Amino acid sequence: MRKILIPTDFSDNAMNAIKYALELFKYEISEFYIMHAYQDEIYADECLLNREKLDKVTKAVNKVSLKKLENILKQIKEISPNPRHKYYIVSSNNILVDEADKIVDKENIDLIVMGTRGETNDRKTTFGSHTLQVLKYVQCPVLAIPENFKYSQPKHIMFPTNYMIPYKRRELKLLCEMASPFRGEIDMVYISKTNKLSMRQEDNKNFVKNELCKNKINFITVKNKDITKSIFRYIESKNIDMLVMVNTRHSFLEDMLFQTTIDKISLQLTIPFLALQNMKRI
Repeated sequence: MRKILIPTDFSDNAMNAIKYALELFKYEISEFYIMHAYQDEIYADECLLNREKLDKVTKAVNKVSLKKLENILKQIKEISPNPRHKYYIVSSNNILVDEADKIVDKENIDLIVMGTRGETNDRKTTFGSHTLQVLKYVQCPVLAIPENFKYSQPKHIMFPTNYMIPYKRRELKLLCEMASPFRGEIDMVYISKTNKLSMRQEDNKNFVKNELCKNKINFITVKNKDITKSIFRYIESKNIDMLVMVNTRHSFLEDMLFQTTIDKISLQLTIPFLALQNMKRI
């Protein structure tokens, strides 16, 4: 059974991510946890807030949160009355990253699905602040859905890699099972100035080949030193439906995510982005 956590801020983008997840896992027995963490809303206007008002404001925000979550649940059951799916709502006086981390551990979540941006995030960036925090600090695969992205089956998936790290079997299984119902084809793209792989890289490559056995896999080498531009060009030229990357030390994704500001990421993603986690944060 698949367990999926979907944080929401009740924006259109968040609802779009929910709809995508419902379609993507419509053939699987799944549990969906729709979560709203509202602590930031309580302290949104500290000029008007004092100790006497805090309890009253907290109760009011919680009441609104629960009502909106119930409304989302109603919408879900109207647009996707799927007997394979179960739904739970979580309203929490917490910050999003901490609550997501807590639920991931408690419920053994397989995947977090969320929009690339929320209601208040800067339109000039690829990822909003909340999405970036979850990508960086929550130890769970994250599937980020671009704003206004209309669902399409993930039939052609790009997985850029340097083969430098041992992949997690559970996360490769997740990717395999996401793609196989749609007969998805996975392009493992090695971006480098040379074709030669070390013994360690060869072993990691063979591990991927064995774990993604349900899918057609194409092993491709792109000779280039500019990782970001190469990924973007490949997505455009090959009509890629989903981008998959691994977040770990010395990975392509970490190089992009941990620059001084998110604005420096030149990949303006227009397709779903699956970040597999292989790195323990402190």
